[in-house]
Amino acid sequence: MAIIKSVRGFTPVIGKDCFLAENAVIIGDVTMGDECSVWFSTVLRGDVNTITIGNRVNIQDGSVLHTLYQKSTIEIGNDVSIGHNVVIHGAKIRDYALIGMGAVVMDDAEVGEGAIVAAGAVVLSRTKIGPHELWGGAPAKFIKMVEPEKAKEMNEKIARNYLMYSKWYEE
Repeated sequence: MAIIKSVRGFTPVIGKDCFLAENAVIIGDVTMGDECSVWFSTVLRGDVNTITIGNRVNIQDGSVLHTLYQKSTIEIGNDVSIGHNVVIHGAKIRDYALIGMGAVVMDDAEVGEGAIVAAGAVVLSRTKIGPHELWGGAPAKFIKMVEPEKAKEMNEKIARNYLMYSKWYEE
């Protein structure tokens, strides 16, 4: 069973039909929607501020989500995929966005609906990535627009796949 820990009077709230890997760690002021998955060695550390996660979000192996005390929060929309070994620190990620493996998204950055942050990208503090934009590099820069329907379709498919994968662990 995942480590779910209360801190400072906050206890994580987990939605229905969520998969939490045995060594996932969820701490403090974390609210998670339905049908989410938090994979192996992932840490959602809501000890110093709020982390709010929508429905059908998958947070893949080794990722870390954290905030700044009294300054930044994390808001993640619906049908978002967060790749392996991602760091999100006090940022907003809108519906249908994809954060690629090994990316870093810093405080007060915003990733728009259907946007893609490429693997290994570093999104600096206060960067605003618009809807359906692809950004990559370190520091991350705009690369091109992504077709809205393709982005939505891709992230809905990834969300469904991760929901399917999570069911394998029920056996």
